[in-house]
Amino acid sequence: MARRRHEEEHENHERWLVSYADFITLLFAFFVVMYAISSVNEGKYRVLSDALEAAFRAPPRSMEPIQVGRLARLALEPDALVALPPLPPPALGGDPGGELAGREGLPRVAHEVTRALRPLVDMGLVRVRRRPDGVHIEVASGVLFPSGSARLTPEAMPVLERLAQVLRTVPNPVRVEGHTDNVPIRTTLYPSNWELSAARAASVVRLFERLGVDPGRLIAVGYGEHRPVADNATPEGRRRNRRVVIVVLAQPDGEGRARLPADAPLRAAWPEGGR
Repeated sequence: MARRRHEEEHENHERWLVSYADFITLLFAFFVVMYAISSVNEGKYRVLSDALEAAFRAPPRSMEPIQVGRLARLALEPDALVALPPLPPPALGGDPGGELAGREGLPRVAHEVTRALRPLVDMGLVRVRRRPDGVHIEVASGVLFPSGSARLTPEAMPVLERLAQVLRTVPNPVRVEGHTDNVPIRTTLYPSNWELSAARAASVVRLFERLGVDPGRLIAVGYGEHRPVADNATPEGRRRNRRVVIVVLAQPDGEGRARLPADAPLRAAWPEGGR
């Protein structure tokens, strides 16, 4: 009986394998999590970082926020959205086919745009330049769009409405250019900066059409990051490159435009017999 009781009380010396297996499993799970964290989507990281930067550096939303301690004033960043004060309609006279057609009306266009958007011009968020091909109205993308998006913000509407008031009074073609910085974006909607810049230009064009600008005069172009105006190596340079440029072309609509007669035969773009 004593011998049998001794055999029943035999201790299992391999129980440590259970704890060892649990430890290995937890260690494997830890390295899997570390690997997943190390794989960062550059496009999503850019959208997140820009959104956080805009949130923490934006001006106060309320007119008189509650202050704790000393009064702190936030400086307005170049990408912050600005609420414009009400201004009277542009003082452009004449019909679209009159004195403002062609190059003659471009100085007044530049003057009226500068007057209508004076607060943004003074802050450097809008730049109006006269060039040989027309008037270039450069608007920082932070005034119109959230980071990584082509959806116009409510704060952008007053800016584009005032531009549309000026554009409706001239017959010149209007080219809307979308530009980005060189930071890549890879999302389902925007696989690259090409799609993002083109979508932003198209958003502005669609709004101009709704605001009464003749759609036959509107052109939407996306340049991506390939026409920078500043060095992308610095945050300030990248901020300047993220922009929308509205070009009021010097050539009036209908001049120098080649038109194909309605009864003209269509010709193949390759030699006969080839494909």
